Amino acid sequence: VIYESGGIFIDHGWLRILGSGHPRLPRSLPDWNFGRSFSASGEQPSFILIADDAVGGFFAIDGGGLGLERGMVCYFAPDTLTWENTKKGYSDFLVWCFKGNLAGYYETMRWPTWREDLHLMQGDQVMGIYPFLFCDGPPVAERTRRPVSVAEAYDLLIGQKQT
Repeated sequence: VIYESGGIFIDHGWLRILGSGHPRLPRSLPDWNFGRSFSASGEQPSFILIADDAVGGFFAIDGGGLGLERGMVCYFAPDTLTWENTKKGYSDFLVWCFKGNLAGYYETMRWPTWREDLHLMQGDQVMGIYPFLFCDGPPVAERTRRPVSVAEAYDLLIGQKQT
């Protein structure tokens, strides 16, 4: 996936698995991680960001820096602002992406027009939701939503925690 594809959109683009980059998914796995999980060539990363979702959730392989389980895919949940261990390695994560119950997993984060709304987003954007998912507020369908840069979402939700 990383070297042989530009990346993969799953479930109408709700999940984006990073690859080598493509105009529709203009983030390669190495470039997206540089400055986030490592800052110098050859440095051992504390985690590797491998995928993200349309609402600012991030999937990463724990390299020891997340403190959950080295080698396992972990999910940064935008509704709790915490990393969660999926108990899946990379291959099992890919199988889950294609065959798992994504509708159930994301049930509380989706709104009735999410499919149509995702078609308005680019591969380097997520849906900015206000009030934020981690805040008390109305159901997600009643919140303000608009596409924002995935880099801005990462910096807002996670970037400050990593420094």
